[in-house]
Amino acid sequence: MFFFFRPLPWEYAVRNLFRRPLRTLLTVFALTTVILVVLVVLGFTRGLERTLLVSGDRQTALVFSLGMGENLEYSSIPLGTGDIVAANLDGIQQRYDKQYVSPELYLGTEMTVGGTDRPSLGLVRGVTPGALRVRRQLQLASGNWPGPGEVLVGRLVAAKLGVPAEQLTVGGRLALEGRDWRISGLFSSAGSAFESEVWCRLDDLQEAMKRQDLSLIALTLAPGSDFADVDLFCKERLDLELQAVPEVDYYAALQRDYRPVMMLARLVVALVCAAGLLVGLNTMYGSALGRIAELATLQTIGFVRGAILLSLIQEAVLVAAAASLLATVLALVFFNGAAMRFTMGAFTLRIDGLTVLSGCGMGMLVGFIGALPAAVRALRGSIVNGLRTT
Repeated sequence: MFFFFRPLPWEYAVRNLFRRPLRTLLTVFALTTVILVVLVVLGFTRGLERTLLVSGDRQTALVFSLGMGENLEYSSIPLGTGDIVAANLDGIQQRYDKQYVSPELYLGTEMTVGGTDRPSLGLVRGVTPGALRVRRQLQLASGNWPGPGEVLVGRLVAAKLGVPAEQLTVGGRLALEGRDWRISGLFSSAGSAFESEVWCRLDDLQEAMKRQDLSLIALTLAPGSDFADVDLFCKERLDLELQAVPEVDYYAALQRDYRPVMMLARLVVALVCAAGLLVGLNTMYGSALGRIAELATLQTIGFVRGAILLSLIQEAVLVAAAASLLATVLALVFFNGAAMRFTMGAFTLRIDGLTVLSGCGMGMLVGFIGALPAAVRALRGSIVNGLRTT
């Protein structure tokens, strides 16, 4: 029976790989390329998902213009709205008589770094010191909080602007809205979307933009407070034309907006795997059909077709395992943590355990499926005809 047979020694499959080293190396190279592309694409989706996931704070609510959806950069509310909200809501967290309220002006604008003349589209956020209470993930990596005419730069701004990180250091210069700004410090924010933004003083940005309004108000609710109170306030104050949304829901909506991008990435993975499968089929067909006489000889000395089939699959799986290992090393060394530009700003590729497991699993599956038809085809003929093959 097929499931009860004497298998060929494992060393036989290993030895066969070194009998044709050039073919083996070419196959490993092709599968490594396939698996590496799969890992990078999966790392792209994992990185984007994680950035949006960690950007929202469950205790933070965003208040902005009614009907703006997820387009905060187009929101416009009066400058005094923050004081009105703070005075009428009791559930805002406080410490040392300071409410956790952050009025902010947020928009996209062209920026020029250093002595370059090529502007790039960046994201700038005008804030007050209250942002440090609300944006709890923010950490100064170096430098100081911005003073007049200064900006604070996120660690992924260089990737967003497409410039070397060396041009965005403390003491460097950045031009936006016709003004030259000094970089006072660099910050990180636990991998959130804020890391691709430039922050400056709210009054400085309003002056540069010739605007006296705000884009949004971010406020932190005290433990036990209900977001429904914020939502009710916005609905009752029809004169202010406001809407409120939990920050986590805002970024969850952005995730839904990026679903077509995720679907496209999965389609790329499927196409790349299909290409890898064709490579595997072609290689294994050439290898198996060139060994018909050898396979027939193995049958004459007592090895059943099931044992020979298993040995051929072992060869393909060994090649796929070597390619998976090599692709994983390359992905971790050269692509893990690499910054990517995107419409929402920038994020880093994430080659984590799940990404490696998925990519290598697909590689092993491609190797197995690629070997199976070729092995079955080579063993289908009669032993006599196989022995006559030279």
